[in-house]
Amino acid sequence: MSTDGDDRSDADLLAAHVAGETDAFGVLFARHRDRLWAVALRTMGNPDDAADALQDGLIAAFRRAGSFRGEAAVTTWLHRVVVNACLDRLRAAKVRRAEALPDDLDSRGDRGSLATSSPVDPADRAIDDERRRQVLAALSRLTADQRAALVLVDMEGYPVAQVAEMLDCAIGTVKSRCSRGRARLAELLGVLAPGRESDHPPGNPVDPPPVRSTQPRGPPKPT
Repeated sequence: MSTDGDDRSDADLLAAHVAGETDAFGVLFARHRDRLWAVALRTMGNPDDAADALQDGLIAAFRRAGSFRGEAAVTTWLHRVVVNACLDRLRAAKVRRAEALPDDLDSRGDRGSLATSSPVDPADRAIDDERRRQVLAALSRLTADQRAALVLVDMEGYPVAQVAEMLDCAIGTVKSRCSRGRARLAELLGVLAPGRESDHPPGNPVDPPPVRSTQPRGPPKPT
């Protein structure tokens, strides 16, 4: 039995929603809302914009459920709809500024290729927090497509092939966006490399520091 007490699969819940079952979509969303919220928050850069984008995505998924053809997993389709909503907002607003790190982004650090263990020493923790802020700020300066690819692959840990389905593009496109995004992050974050001064020469990228991949608490509930 699933943790939500409903034995039905995601596909069955979506079909039930299309058939008119009132609560089916709410059960489906509850199963996946933590991951969807994490993706929206990291892509948008702040809780307010993330909540708006997630709401846009959920409304779109609610209304377009009848168009789902089962060619991908339901969770992949939901991610695609939410990510598209995020990208639409980013492109419309032409967001390129650095955003503040949400206060609740430290609730869990057990997923993603950028996950690290939590430092014990308070001074180390302060340094780690500052680096994470700088990485997220730098992330917000990437193109919307690069940011989405890096969030899904490097921070959420999804396989490249699944991300290609989510973003509705070729696997090679995802790899290219990730590669270019990482290179740009390396340039932006070169100042954080050990032994490198703040006036590091341009065009000499270094690997960005590790960032705790965390899942925020309290995603908004559907209205």
